[in-house]
Amino acid sequence: MADSHALPASGALPAEAPPPARAPSASPPVFEPLKGAQLVLGTLALSLATFMNVLDTSIANVSIPAIAGDMGVSPAQGTWVITSFAVANAISVPLTGWLTQRFGQVRLFTMSVLLFVVASWLCGLAPNIGLLIAFRVLQGLVAGPMIPLSQTLLLASYPRAKAGTAMAMWAMTVLVAPVAGPLLGGWITDNISWPWIFYINIPVGLVAAALTWSIYRSRDPGPRRVPLDVIGLVLLVLFVGAMQIMIDMGKELDWFESGEIIALAVVAVVSFLFFLAWELTDKHPIVEIRLFARRNFVTGTLALSIAYGLFFGNVVLLPLWLQQHMGYTATWAGLATAPVGLLAIVLSPWVGKNVSRIDPRKLATVAFLGFGAVLWMRSNFNTQADFMTILIPTLLQGAAMAFFFIPLQAIVFSGLQPQQTPSAAGLSNFVRITAGAVGTSLFTTLWESRASLHHSQLVESIHTGNATAMATLDQLMGSGLSREQALANIDRMINQQAFTLAVTDLFYLSAALFFVLVAVIWFSKPVLGAAVDAGGAH
Repeated sequence: MADSHALPASGALPAEAPPPARAPSASPPVFEPLKGAQLVLGTLALSLATFMNVLDTSIANVSIPAIAGDMGVSPAQGTWVITSFAVANAISVPLTGWLTQRFGQVRLFTMSVLLFVVASWLCGLAPNIGLLIAFRVLQGLVAGPMIPLSQTLLLASYPRAKAGTAMAMWAMTVLVAPVAGPLLGGWITDNISWPWIFYINIPVGLVAAALTWSIYRSRDPGPRRVPLDVIGLVLLVLFVGAMQIMIDMGKELDWFESGEIIALAVVAVVSFLFFLAWELTDKHPIVEIRLFARRNFVTGTLALSIAYGLFFGNVVLLPLWLQQHMGYTATWAGLATAPVGLLAIVLSPWVGKNVSRIDPRKLATVAFLGFGAVLWMRSNFNTQADFMTILIPTLLQGAAMAFFFIPLQAIVFSGLQPQQTPSAAGLSNFVRITAGAVGTSLFTTLWESRASLHHSQLVESIHTGNATAMATLDQLMGSGLSREQALANIDRMINQQAFTLAVTDLFYLSAALFFVLVAVIWFSKPVLGAAVDAGGAH
C-alpha cells in the first residue's frame, strides 16, 4: 500500500468519492518524504529499474534475425522471443495490486528486480529457442509489477507539492527507453553478440535492487493475507494470453483469414466477458476493475492508452521506413529518431513542477496538439526528404512527450485513496501496454496493406501509352541493363514510392486521431481546484 504522501501526480486530494472497499484494510502507515541523498539515490534506483524493464520490450526486436540464425530456426519462430515476453508481462501487470497486498510494496519490487536479473542471465545462456522462450516468459512474468510499483514508490518518496516532478522523472524513462531499445540492441548485436542484450541487465538490476532495498525497506507496510481469486486469475491468463498471441501472430497468419486467429479471438472475447462478470461480483477480485467506474480514471486511461498506441506504432514505423525504403543504416535511422528525448528531458521538469498549478487537461491538450502537428509534418514526407527534414519533427516531438505522461497520470490518479494507487497503476499500465502492442501490430499491418494498394495504383500507369514510363525504361536499357533488369529497377522505385505513400497515410491518420483525443480528455473532471486546496501548488 502507498503511504499517505503517495497522492495523485497533481498533488490532489480526492475530488470524488472512491468506490466502496470490499476487503478489510488497515489504515496505511504514515512515512515522511525522502530527503537529500536518499531521495536522489531512490529516484535513480527506481528509474534504472523502469528503464531496464521498458528497454527489454523493444531491445530484442532488431536482434531476432541474429537469434534465429544462431539457433537454427526461422525468423517467424524467432519472433516468439518478443511475443512470449509481451504475453507474460501483460498477464502479470494487472496483478500488481493483489501481489502488493500479499507481499508488500518494497519486498515485491526488490524481488521482481532480482528475478528479472536472473531471468535475463538465463536468457543469455539459453542453448536453444525453446529454453530462450521459456526464460523470456519468466522474465515477462516477474517484470509485471516493476513499472506500476516504481510509480507508487516514487510518488511516496516526494512531498505532495513535488509529486509532479516525481512523475516527470518516471515519464522520461518510459518514453525514452522504447526509442533507445532498437538502437542499443542493434549496436550490441552487430558489435558484440546478441546474448549481451540480456546480460547488460545484470549490473543495472543488481544496483537498482540494492539501492531500493537499502533505502525503502523500512518504508514497507508489509504483507497481509488476502485470498487468491483463482478463477479470476485463470480467466485473466486466458483472456490476455489469447488476445496478445492473436495481436502478435495476426499479421503473419493473415488475420481473420486464419482459423487459428478466429479461435484465439473467440477465446479472448468469451474469457474476457466471463472475467468481467466474475471480477465485478467477487468479494476479493484479483484485478480491481471497478476503478473504471470513476470518470477521471476511465477518461485518463483511455486517452493515455490510445495516444500511447499511436505513439508506439509510429516509433516502430519510422525507422522501418527509413531502413527498408530510404537507404538508412540502423545507425543513421537511430540518429534520426534518437533526438526525440532531448526536449522531453528539458521540459518535463517544468511540466512536473506546474502540473498542480495548471489544469492537467490543458497540459494534455498541448501534448495532443503537438503530436498531431508533428505527425502532420511527417505526412508531407516524400522519397526526396533529407536528414534534416526527418530530424526536425523528431526534435519537436520531444516537446509533446514532455506534456504527455505527467498530466494524464495526474488525471488517472486524481481522487484515489493511497491504498488504491498500486491497483490503479497496475490496471492503467496494463491497458497502456496492451494498446502499445495493438498499435504496433495494426500499424505494420496497415502499412503493408496501404503499400499494396498504392503499388497496384502506380503499376496501372506503367504501360506503352505512358511516355514518361517508356522514356525511363529506354534510359535504363540505354545504360546497359537488360529489359528485365530495367523493369526490376522500375519496380523497386514503385515499391519505394508505394511504401512512402503508405507511411504518410498513417502519419496523416495518426495526426487526425491525436486532434480527436483533445476532445476526449475534456470529458474528465477538473482536478486543479483540489490540487490548490491541498496545498499542492506552491
